Formats: sequence, structure tokens, C-alpha cells
Amino acid sequence: VQLQASGGGLVQDGGSLRLSCVASGRIVPSFSTYSMGWFRQGPGKGREVVAAISRNGETTHYADSVKGRFTISRDNDKNTVYLQMNSLKPEDTAVYYCGARQGVLATVLRRGGDYWGQGTLVTVSS
Repeated sequence: VQLQASGGGLVQDGGSLRLSCVASGRIVPSFSTYSMGWFRQGPGKGREVVAAISRNGETTHYADSVKGRFTISRDNDKNTVYLQMNSLKPEDTAVYYCGARQGVLATVLRRGGDYWGQGTLVTVSS
């Protein structure tokens, strides 16, 4: 499974961005068997989970720092997961990664992804 993340960029404090992560390659048996997560790593920090979504999209999880500002969604027909980021703050500056892991939502939250995208840089200026 290959994951391609995109949508990062430079935005001002309070702005918005939408990240996308497309899965391709040998996705067995299907994209809908993978729980998906967005993670980030800021300057001098470790990787942290930002948001995650269950296989059918009905259950989501958010880090406290992004609740009410970020929304994760997925389109299983397009093998794609999204992260809509609103009201961005300078502390959201980080490289954002998508991760995929087969199984229930809790597994991607606890263990991260079996597969990772290459990361997309989000920079929020004050």
C-alpha cells in the first residue's frame, strides 16, 4: 500500500487548509478494511496523533488540541482520507502524515500506521 499525502502549505493564523491522502497499490482486500489516521510532527517534537477515522467512517477521534477546528473524513470509493483544518494556529505548524492500519480504530490510535505517507508540511504564520 502506498499513501500519497498532499495539501500542505503556508497559511496565516486563522486560515484553513485541506489535506488529502490517497491510497494506491496492492490494497488487500480493500481500502475500507483500514482505519486511517493523521499524525503530525512539529519542530523538536515527537509524532502525535491528530485525528483518526474508523473503517466505515462512522467513528472519529481527535486530539484535544484540534477538537472543534479539524475534521477528518474519508471516501472509500476514492481510497482517500481528508483532514479539513480550520482556525489554524502557529502551534499547528508541523509535517503531517497519514497512516493506515488494518483493523479497528483503536489499533491505529495505539500503534500508528502499518503504512505511512511521505508527509506534507503545514506552516502557520502569526
